[in-house]
Amino acid sequence: MSTDRRTDHKAHSFEAHRETPDYLEKRQLKSGSAGWVLLASLGIGYVISGDYSGWNFGLAEGGFGGLAIAAAVIACMYLALVLGMAELSSALPAAGGGYTFARRALGPWGGFATGTAILIEYAIAPAAIATFIGAYVESLNLFGIQDGWWVYLAAYVIFVGIHLAGVGEALKVMFVITAIALVGLVIFAIAAAGQFDSANLTDIPVTDAAGASSLLPFGLLGVWAALPFAIWFFLAVEGVPLAAEEAEDPKRNVPRGIIAAIAVLLVTCVTVLVLTTGAGGAAAMSESGNPLVEALGSSTWATVVNYIGLAGLVASFFSIIYAYSRQLFALSRAGYLPTVLSVTNRRKAPTLALIIPGLIGFALSLTGQGALLLNMAVFGAALSYVLMMVSHIVLRVRAPEMPRPYRTPGGVVTTGFALVIAVLAVIATFLVDHIAALCCLVVFAAFMAYFGIYSRHHLVANSPDEEFAALAAAEEDLR
Repeated sequence: MSTDRRTDHKAHSFEAHRETPDYLEKRQLKSGSAGWVLLASLGIGYVISGDYSGWNFGLAEGGFGGLAIAAAVIACMYLALVLGMAELSSALPAAGGGYTFARRALGPWGGFATGTAILIEYAIAPAAIATFIGAYVESLNLFGIQDGWWVYLAAYVIFVGIHLAGVGEALKVMFVITAIALVGLVIFAIAAAGQFDSANLTDIPVTDAAGASSLLPFGLLGVWAALPFAIWFFLAVEGVPLAAEEAEDPKRNVPRGIIAAIAVLLVTCVTVLVLTTGAGGAAAMSESGNPLVEALGSSTWATVVNYIGLAGLVASFFSIIYAYSRQLFALSRAGYLPTVLSVTNRRKAPTLALIIPGLIGFALSLTGQGALLLNMAVFGAALSYVLMMVSHIVLRVRAPEMPRPYRTPGGVVTTGFALVIAVLAVIATFLVDHIAALCCLVVFAAFMAYFGIYSRHHLVANSPDEEFAALAAAEEDLR
C-alpha cells in the first residue's frame, strides 16, 4: 500500500501526499504547557459565560419548569458526552479533538464533517458572547460607551493579540479570569439567596399549549424548545481535548481536566438557574441581557456581580478563541482546509487560524443578535456531538483492542444516550429559529462541497490525524 497516494486502504477517492519535515516544523504547537488543573480551568472558561447570560432566553421558550427539565436532560447528556470524550482523548491525543476522533472512526468525510460542525460552533459562539459583553459594558456605562461595536472590536483585538503571544501566556491569563468569574458566581449565589421567592419561578402567564401549567407555561413542547438554551450552560466544554498537543502527559491529564470541568459546571448550572429565576422572576429574566445583575436589582451586590460578570464573559470569549484556532489549525495542517491557515509564529501560535475566524466573528457580532447567534452556535455544537458519539460507538465496536488509558463507564450505553439527546437538540434548533439553523446548514454544506471538490485530493499523509488513520489501516491489513 502506498501512503503517498491514499490516506487508507478503504478511501480510494482520497489522495494524500507526504510533506517535508519543514512543512510540519512550521506548524508546531508548544507542548507541555498545561497540566490537568489548567485544562480544567480551560474547560470551565469555555463555558462560564453561559452562566452569566444566554441560558435565560430559554425561559421564554419553556418557562422555569421547561428550562429546568431541559437543563437536567442536557446535563446528563454532557456528562455522558464528556465521559466518552475522555476515553477518546486518552486514546487519540491530538490538536484536532473531535475531528481527530471522527477521522479515525468515520474516515475523511466523517472527520471533516465533525471538524466543520465544531468550527461553526466555535466561530459563532464568541460573536454571541461579544454581544453579551457589550450589554454588560453598556449597563455599567463604562467609558460612556453606548454603542456595542466598539466593545466587540476591542474584545477581539485584545484577546486574539494575547493568544498570538503564545499558549503558555494565554492559558495562565485564562486561569486567572476563570477563577475571578467563579468567585463572582459565589458572590451572586450568596446575594440572590436572600432575595429568593419561589413565586418568581412561575410568574410567566400560562398559555393554552398542550400540557401547559404554571410550571410549564408553554406546555410540553416548551421543554424541547428550551433544549438549545440549556446547552448554553455547558457549551464548548468538549473543547478541552483540543489542547492535547500542548498538554503535559495528555493521555492522563486531558481526561482528568475535562471530567473536573464538567463536575464544576454541573454545580454552577443548578445554582444559577434556580437562584437567578427565583430572585429576579422568570418573566423579567427571559428578556434580560445580563440576568444575574438584573436579578439582584440596584443593590451594591448587583454592581459587584456586573463587574465580575464581565470576567465570566471574557473567560469564555478568550477560551473559545483558543478552541477555534486549534480546530482550524488541525484541519489546515492535514490539508482539509488551506494549509496556510496552520502556519505558526515564533511563539508557536497559529497566526491566521486566530485572526481569520476573529474577523468573521466580529462581523457577526455587529448584528447584535445574541440569541440568534447562540442558536447558530448550538446547531454546530449539537451536530458535532452526534458525530463524536457515533465515533465512540464505532471505535468500541470496530477497534476494541485500541489502547484506551481511560475507559468510559457504561461504554456505548453511555455515549448512546448522549447521541440520542444530541439528535433531539439538533432538531430543537430548528424549532427555536429555523432560519438560523438553515443558515448554518448551508454553511456546513458549502464546507462539505469544498472538501468533495478540492481538498480530499490534497490531504497531508504525515499529519498526526492522517497518521492515526494510516496506522489503523495497516493494523487491519495485518489481521
